Parts: sequence; structure tokens; C-alpha cells
Amino acid sequence: MASDTGKKLMQIDVSSDTVCPWCFVGKKNLEKAMEQSKDKFDFEVRWHPFFLNPDAPKEGIRKSDFYKMKFGPAQFERATSRMTEIFRGLGLEYDMSGLTGNTMDSHRLITFAGHQGYDKQNALVEELFQSYFCQGKYIGDKQILLDAARKVGIEGAEELLEDPSRGVDEVQEELNKHSSGISGVPHFVINGKYQLSGGQPPSTFMRAFEMAAKDGA
Repeated sequence: MASDTGKKLMQIDVSSDTVCPWCFVGKKNLEKAMEQSKDKFDFEVRWHPFFLNPDAPKEGIRKSDFYKMKFGPAQFERATSRMTEIFRGLGLEYDMSGLTGNTMDSHRLITFAGHQGYDKQNALVEELFQSYFCQGKYIGDKQILLDAARKVGIEGAEELLEDPSRGVDEVQEELNKHSSGISGVPHFVINGKYQLSGGQPPSTFMRAFEMAAKDGA
């Protein structure tokens, strides 16, 4: 599959949750691989929903309280320390302040953004990850979602978020189509065939690009 430039096109479908730190790590490593491979390939990245905690409360709960309950205090401290180190290696500060909770509204907005172009969708995902993981903002908060949408130029976000049922069916369809057969995220599918899971290093993505190109997939 070739793009307009004559380079081979890599279509990358990513299943992700907006409260998954490894999804942000995976995004950053994928982008490094894309940057290092841009002379050979063009890329189209498309984001699809996944729910790590589908029953998480809409009103939000303190991140530290939620994860201490989920993993226990000792494991929580270890995991936080490890993620802080990993984020720092990517030039990011890992912020465990603020709330976590239900991610349906963020997925409604991301899916909606995809209709306005995958570049815009990708920029929105970046903004939401930055807000949640590096600035302690709660992405269940409508205002935080609207601010992110405005920043990256998504039109019609306010109307979407005003109606809690709008876009829910499409999120469920996306979930069934792209994420029903997987147990964890991030999950990457390259050109509909090559699958990778987790926060893989850039070199792993680059190998997968080469395999997809050879395969003509």
C-alpha cells in the first residue's frame, strides 16, 4: 500500500485507554520509531477505545487512593516509582495527583475527533495524556476535555459532550471491532496484520514496519 508520496503507508491501529501510563509510553516510542523511519514510510495512526476499569466512577476518585486499593500500598509505591523513572527517560514528569475515573467521555471525544482527521485525533490523545499523567488533571471533567479539544482544533466538542448518550454506540462498535480480542493495552496493529502489545521500544516498532513493508501487507 503506497501513499501519495510513493512511500509505503503504515496504517497503525492503537487500542488504548486514556488512563493507561504504558499507552503514553507506547505512543512516545511509536513516534520515535516513526520519526526514524519517515524517509522510508508514511504513517497513519488511528486510536481506538479500551476500558481498563469500565466500572470506574464518573465523579472520579483520587488516583493514589484508587491504585492503593487496587494493588496494595507496597505494589502501588513500586509501580509509581518505576513509572516516574520511565516517564523521566522520555522527558516527562509523572504526576500521581488528581483524580482517576470513568473514561467513556474521553473515548467519545477521541472517536469523534477521528472524523476530523487522524492528525487531529492524535494531537487530542497527546493532549489528554499530558493533562492526565503530567498535570494532574481529571479527564472525566468536561471542561478539561473541552480545553483539550479547543487546543487542537476539534469542532463540535461541546455539543458532543453536552449529550451523554451521543457517540456511545460508536465507541462500543469500535471496542467490539478493535479491542474485543485483547486483554491489555496498548495494543498496536500495523497494516491490519502485525500485532504488538505494551510499551515496546522504538526498535521493535521499526522491525515491525520493515516486516509489514516486505510482506506488502
